[in-house]
Amino acid sequence: MEASIQEVARLAGTTSRTLRHYDAIGLLEPSRVGGNGYRWYDEASLVRLQRILLLRELGLGLPDIRRVLDDDRDEARALRRHLDWLRAEQDRLARQVASVERTLRAREKGDRLMAEDMFDGFDHTRYKDEVEERWGKDAYAASDAWWRGMDDAAKADWKARSDALLTAWRAAAADGVDPASDRAQELAARQVAWLRAIPGTPGAGGSPVPAYITGLADMYVADDRFAANYGGEAGATFVRDALHLWVERNL
Repeated sequence: MEASIQEVARLAGTTSRTLRHYDAIGLLEPSRVGGNGYRWYDEASLVRLQRILLLRELGLGLPDIRRVLDDDRDEARALRRHLDWLRAEQDRLARQVASVERTLRAREKGDRLMAEDMFDGFDHTRYKDEVEERWGKDAYAASDAWWRGMDDAAKADWKARSDALLTAWRAAAADGVDPASDRAQELAARQVAWLRAIPGTPGAGGSPVPAYITGLADMYVADDRFAANYGGEAGATFVRDALHLWVERNL
């Protein structure tokens, strides 16, 4: 199968100019160039373009995308990771859609809004037993009081920032990023900062506690409920390794 640059641009929702730019920077070369200068793309080129567009959706810049594609030449493995990430995002978005639909129906009918329904996906009580067992009842009580003391706007803002961090972790895992890389370590630093912002957690508002961070990182892999947040065991393992390295380097 071969398609002209115009056909590819139309099917992919991009422009011929963009495809020529990708060629100029060595990101996506056509499979051949005709005698008239027309660019043609075969199946391998189209698969590479599909991966480029997905990585762009994840927020990566073109230099990073080229580095990811050049470093991971196992096409099937990379596509499986992308598929896992997309399915996780599909599930997250489906829950958000259902939440917004419930809010809209309640507004239209004049019914009372329920915060539990509005913020599906952030059930802060589901780890109550684990928190109390590992870090004490005071730790859970402080974080629970902090969460319940927020108004709806503050909860929505916290949830949006939490989702953005999870999405960034999943994207990095899908890209096959090295846990020791700058990108992974930047995410680890964000994760530690996120944890320290929750009252009641060890090191909250002060210096991070190494044992708390590494212990929680281990739980991400050991507990399926945690692992699901990061797209499964493979994603959770990536997060764990990145956090362990961050602790070694910074604490």
